[in-house]
Amino acid sequence: MDNTFSKEIYCYWYEIMLLQRRFEEKTGQLYGMQKIRGFCHLYIGQEAVSAGCMTAIREDDNMITAYRDHGLALAKGISARECMAELYGKVTGCTKGKGGSMHFFSKEKKFFGGHGIVGGQIGLGAGIAFAEKYKGSDAVTLCFFGDGAARQGMLHETFNMAMTWKLPVVFICENNFYAMGTSVERTSNVLDIYKLADAYDMPGDSVDGMKPENVHHSVVRAVNRARSGDGPTLLEIKTYRYKGHSMSDPAKYRTKEELDEYKEKDPIENVLRTIREHNLATDEEIEAMNEKVKNTVDDCVEFAENSPLPDISEVYKDIYLQEDYPYIMD
Repeated sequence: MDNTFSKEIYCYWYEIMLLQRRFEEKTGQLYGMQKIRGFCHLYIGQEAVSAGCMTAIREDDNMITAYRDHGLALAKGISARECMAELYGKVTGCTKGKGGSMHFFSKEKKFFGGHGIVGGQIGLGAGIAFAEKYKGSDAVTLCFFGDGAARQGMLHETFNMAMTWKLPVVFICENNFYAMGTSVERTSNVLDIYKLADAYDMPGDSVDGMKPENVHHSVVRAVNRARSGDGPTLLEIKTYRYKGHSMSDPAKYRTKEELDEYKEKDPIENVLRTIREHNLATDEEIEAMNEKVKNTVDDCVEFAENSPLPDISEVYKDIYLQEDYPYIMD
């Protein structure tokens, strides 16, 4: 146990990680039932990253990520109801049913997506950080991307600009090792992604992403640096997704033994073990958290099932539209 953290923090980590896990397990079931359609990328196994980040930042700090966004969105405070309704394509979803799995968004919760273009959010994250600096705010932006996106030109252009302007952004590579299905070893001679920061004189660090304690400590250091005006940091948080890249991926590019090895490091089980071993919560309190999460997931599914689909009048709302565009038929 890390004595830096209180009973409340360990219980928070357990509950928020369990919510993400149960929400996505249910999502997988519903996808199989064709209640949820389209692309869907599960975060199962990576929950320690989102949990550790949340206790390291303020409520007014920003988050932006790629399309594996359910877990981070739930951690940032978007309700399970809004998230599940969005997966269902319902009007009560966090983007009115228009974004689906890959495009969760909440201006109120400072969660700016959910982006489908690989690496595209890296430049956008730096832009959000620039806006905060321009306004004179001391809010920090956490910009998440996967190991596959580390090969995009956008990353290098953004790193150069972010360091030149000392932007208040923390770049977080959630390295789950396989991008869309190809290992890091097969795509780059640089196997330690955090070392990419060296080219820009940017601080970089490698972090064990299966433990929220380690994630918290590393993000606190990076956030403090950004908030004090010293600019960005690159954190390579090494984690592991138990499922395939998306629901259509059988993940045959890795061995069962490797998967089992990481499941033995399961972040939720590790935190629960710490809670039990150090008497941070009674069996009754743990069961109450389990029941609360179960009820939340059951409730969000019922809410999504009973919510209406968007009306056809919503098609051209919430988008940039040229009023006299000549190719739209009435």
